Amino acid sequence: MKKWKVLATAVTFGKINKQPLERLEENGCKVITNPFGRPFTEGEFIKYGHDADAIIVGNDKVTADIIEKCTNLKVIAKHGVGVDAIDIQTANEYGIVVTYAPGSNAEEVADLTFGLMINLARGIISGNEDTKAGRWTKPMGRSFYKKTIGILGLGSIGLACARRGKGFGMNILGYDIIQNLKAMELGVQYVSLKDLLQKSDYITLHLPLTDQTKNILNKENLSLVKKDVVIVNTARSQLVDYNALYERLTNGTVRGYATDVYDLEPPKHLPLFDLSNVILTPHIGGTTVESNRRMGETAVDNVLAVLKGEQVPNEVRARAFTKA
Repeated sequence: MKKWKVLATAVTFGKINKQPLERLEENGCKVITNPFGRPFTEGEFIKYGHDADAIIVGNDKVTADIIEKCTNLKVIAKHGVGVDAIDIQTANEYGIVVTYAPGSNAEEVADLTFGLMINLARGIISGNEDTKAGRWTKPMGRSFYKKTIGILGLGSIGLACARRGKGFGMNILGYDIIQNLKAMELGVQYVSLKDLLQKSDYITLHLPLTDQTKNILNKENLSLVKKDVVIVNTARSQLVDYNALYERLTNGTVRGYATDVYDLEPPKHLPLFDLSNVILTPHIGGTTVESNRRMGETAVDNVLAVLKGEQVPNEVRARAFTKA
């Protein structure tokens, strides 16, 4: 049996759940896992993966240069969902299959989204810090019941957030280019972006990054939001104009902002990182034992299908997923 080489740059692949890694080895693969605890640089990709048959990527950027210099490459498998950091067009031109793991972490990202939202609404972090320090401050919070949540993007994660919003007794507004029947069955009311921004007490972002969605929360659109709104972004950092957001966070318009996503990992420091009404988490939306297993197993399913010449379960093409 041919010995395939698999480079797994996804930080958590094979570290928490060993089963996906073991499956590759049992199928004749030599696997190199991430020794850095962070995404690979372009140079590291080429050094470790120039002769790889498959790459399993996390939050790494897979550029045209990487694809051109990894001359043995047959498949790039995303250990997760978002593929906007992969140059799918170039991969397709070189006959390389690109795959992803749809729905593998949707519930967990939705859990984190609401956790961040509750923290911002109820002052849990500041209350914890004050109480531990001997200060009895009792921050005045905001309720969820009967309030309006605006969900930008009603894919699997946005839909999971809608279910949670319904459980909290919230009014749910949705914005997307395609109306999801399952969302409407949950009671989601589709509205224009303007209406969603003007009417929502809570706004959560679950859009892919495209030319149309980049900086969708820009200065003009942020001028429309309700005073004291809470905004959470567990999708892509470039959906938000951070200069415009900083102004709204400091002038009292936006109550708080939380994000789990960044342009780079670890991120470069931004002025809004210093604000007390901003919560930052290290891209942990899909980081649970359970979702890690699902992402790993799906990535391995895709890799082995390509290497064995079988039907690929979760292939994505450039036309369908350009920057998505």
